[in-house]
Amino acid sequence: MSKQVLLRRTQVLLVLIAICCACGAAASSGMALAASKKTPPSPLYGGERPLDPQNERHGRPQAFTMSEAVFRALKFNPSLGSHESQSRSSEEGRKATRGAFGPRLGMSYAAVKQERESSPVTTRPPEMGVYNFGVEISQPVFQGFRLLADYQKAALQADSDKAALRKAELDMAEQVQRYFLDYLRREENVISERDSLARLRDQLNITKAFHDVGLRPRLDVLQAEVNVSQAENLLVQAENSRDTCLAMLNTLLGLPATAKTAYTGKLAYIPFKRSLEMCLGMAYRQRVDLYIAAKAVEIAGKNQLAVQSDYYPQIEAYYNIANTGNTLDLQRAGEGGSRGTTWEIGTRATWNVFQWGTTWYADKQAGWLVTKMRYEEEDLKLSVGYDVKSKLLAVREAEKRIALAEKSVEQATEAFNAALARYREQVGTNFEVLDASTKLTTAQASLTGAKADYLTALAQIYVAMGEFHADLLQAQ
Repeated sequence: MSKQVLLRRTQVLLVLIAICCACGAAASSGMALAASKKTPPSPLYGGERPLDPQNERHGRPQAFTMSEAVFRALKFNPSLGSHESQSRSSEEGRKATRGAFGPRLGMSYAAVKQERESSPVTTRPPEMGVYNFGVEISQPVFQGFRLLADYQKAALQADSDKAALRKAELDMAEQVQRYFLDYLRREENVISERDSLARLRDQLNITKAFHDVGLRPRLDVLQAEVNVSQAENLLVQAENSRDTCLAMLNTLLGLPATAKTAYTGKLAYIPFKRSLEMCLGMAYRQRVDLYIAAKAVEIAGKNQLAVQSDYYPQIEAYYNIANTGNTLDLQRAGEGGSRGTTWEIGTRATWNVFQWGTTWYADKQAGWLVTKMRYEEEDLKLSVGYDVKSKLLAVREAEKRIALAEKSVEQATEAFNAALARYREQVGTNFEVLDASTKLTTAQASLTGAKADYLTALAQIYVAMGEFHADLLQAQ
């Protein structure tokens, strides 16, 4: 073969490669544009989460506000790193399926040694064997929409996993806020129990003083001592509950359970003025799980389209060059040696015309799965409506409880002061003072619980609407 012929064939090969690459790029870009019409909800944290969540400063005391605690959990909690890795994996899978639109370049090299006995001897195989080297480039032309379906399915899965990451972040933010508020509630309960213990100890001292001068019986002193012991026990339980909640918060933030941390904030009433209709409208537009459910329906549809591709023929174009020789370098040597070069360009088509209903029933199976996913999507929409309404009712309930609890604390404080004054004036009993002190402590705990429940319900209603609010203690 002359050098000019070889050069001309090489040029043809390069032109074909360029055309195939252009066709593949155009097809993949078109699929990418079609798949990106609906933008998935973006993750709340845009960086890459570190594999080691330990903070280099965990040995020193730290103080976190609610927003600081939420953002640290979004960055360092290992469970979110798992969701992020899944999202990135799906994105790489989308890129992998996109590559199927482009051409494929393959090479092969074979060495064959033959021994043949024949009489009379006509042709003898080359003594050193036969060596073949081939190069082929192929471009899918029509695969029955399988490539398109596979790419769209991978793109939808990438969007779904990206949305799932945001949902996990919203759930993590709500969990951190819930434990943060629980910690503040328990801290307030500790303060309330300490105040109660201080009141009971003062009452014990007063009762002992009256008993020493013969104004009160020994029974009153014993009752006061019993109440002090009970208050000390309740204080220990309250402190233990607070420390347990603190350890859980540290865990959510990616800190050791024994880390010296502090969480600062105050249980305050933040008005929530949205109506049920507004909340439902926001939820149907923003809920990530609804977006994921819609993508699941689309993915099931693409699975059915991939199954239906077996109804059609599979067509691809190809161009190959093959060199044959009787030496490793494909040159001719010795008696019976040979050397040759062949090239061809063409198309291949294969079509499974009949498979005993395999494709038909697989198509029906995939169709029923599409129907199943649509039913699940509709069921989820109904569940979202219930979820939003129940969370809004919890907000309104806690809101009413706050007003009632504030009034109860005011009345209990006045009753305790009156009972203590009556006792000091020798017109009331020790039991009245102890009972009033207990009711005051209960009223304070009810107010603290109502405020914490209100803010917790607020965190839950925001998540039910698909909204992110890092700090519930600030007016939105």
